[in-house]
Amino acid sequence: MTLLLLTSTALRADVLTDIVPLQTRWAEINYQLDEDDREKAYQQLVTVADQVVANNAGSAEAYIWRGIIKSSLAGAKGGLGALGVAEESKADFEKALTLDANALQGSAYTSLGVLYAKVPGWPIGFGSNKKAAELLTKALTLNPQGIDPNYFYAELLADKRDYSQAMRYLEQAKQAPKRPGRESADVGRQQEIAMLMAKVAKKIKH
Repeated sequence: MTLLLLTSTALRADVLTDIVPLQTRWAEINYQLDEDDREKAYQQLVTVADQVVANNAGSAEAYIWRGIIKSSLAGAKGGLGALGVAEESKADFEKALTLDANALQGSAYTSLGVLYAKVPGWPIGFGSNKKAAELLTKALTLNPQGIDPNYFYAELLADKRDYSQAMRYLEQAKQAPKRPGRESADVGRQQEIAMLMAKVAKKIKH
């Protein structure tokens, strides 16, 4: 039993090391590259993520990060051509949930919730604000102070014109603890939080 536990811990350490380059490059593409350059860059990063998944096939973290990259690729592609990539992203998050729903503080719930919020609904795609709200609420139960679940739930609330509640979650996201090794991602997300707060504040005043 002890040997199995040690092996499991070692494998987890390996995958956490393997996903660092994915996290770093994703933040560079998402927050530093021009929009016109992002699709190609994400596509190249998917290839790297494929190898990380191949090396860590039993680890939810690898699937989460390939799903995040594919979700971002779908956003960069846009239009109907993005739906196939979004479906692949959805499959990665669902696989991660079957392996370890709590991995990366419930990030699969957060990212899958965002996907449901962004993808068009039936008959074009699988998008659903109701499903998005369920998933993001679940993510918040696992990571109540996290920057991402609070920001994305606030974004969903703002889209539904529930501005006072959106501001509440934005305030929580703004105060979220810093994530070691994710400094550039935190800076970029805080900029997004500030922009959404400004928009929501204007809506509340009116």
